Amino acid sequence: MLARLGHIRNWIFDLDNTLYPASADLFSQIDAKMTGYIADRFDLEWADARRIQKGYFLDHGTTLAGLMREHDVDPHHFLDYVHDIEMDVLEENAPLAAAIAKLPGRKIVFTNGDGPYATRVLARLGLGETFEAVHDIHAMDLKPKPQASAYAGLCAAFGLDPAESLFADDMARNLAPAAAIGMTTVWVDNGSEQAADADRSFIHFTTHDITHWLHEVLE
Repeated sequence: MLARLGHIRNWIFDLDNTLYPASADLFSQIDAKMTGYIADRFDLEWADARRIQKGYFLDHGTTLAGLMREHDVDPHHFLDYVHDIEMDVLEENAPLAAAIAKLPGRKIVFTNGDGPYATRVLARLGLGETFEAVHDIHAMDLKPKPQASAYAGLCAAFGLDPAESLFADDMARNLAPAAAIGMTTVWVDNGSEQAADADRSFIHFTTHDITHWLHEVLE
């Protein structure tokens, strides 16, 4: 184990575009369904719905958070609709499963998606038995990353010491609150970042591929 990570006892991973490559483009299906949901619900042209969707994402952390705050949208209905997608673009990743299995301590998925969707993704990746738990948007009381309460709730739910925890995410802005409470952070810089920030002081490690990075630190 890399000496700088010898203190880590809790390994926390985002799901989408972190545990699988952004090139799989799975999220584009979800993204299109979110735009369609807004267009249908409010009888809007696609371009107008797209603008609203991205505005909610930037202002509230997720499109759902914006829809709930501004329009009292039922989160269960929304999530069921946007996560009803094909997953044949995902492939089993045995090297990633092997690397995570070697990590000392607890392994948890921390996602703004919901549990049923995360379970389907993990199964496709061959990671169904890899993680202790999935901490999803419902466990966050529908207050998503990067809201500070999401990270506090994660630590409280599993009794985690942030100083002994590592968090990997493809969205750099989701790493800042983790670093603020003492977590070690890994930015999976694979091109999926949508809101670039010039400040990267809260990022401790950067990789383009989480599987490659884990095998490197375990050597």
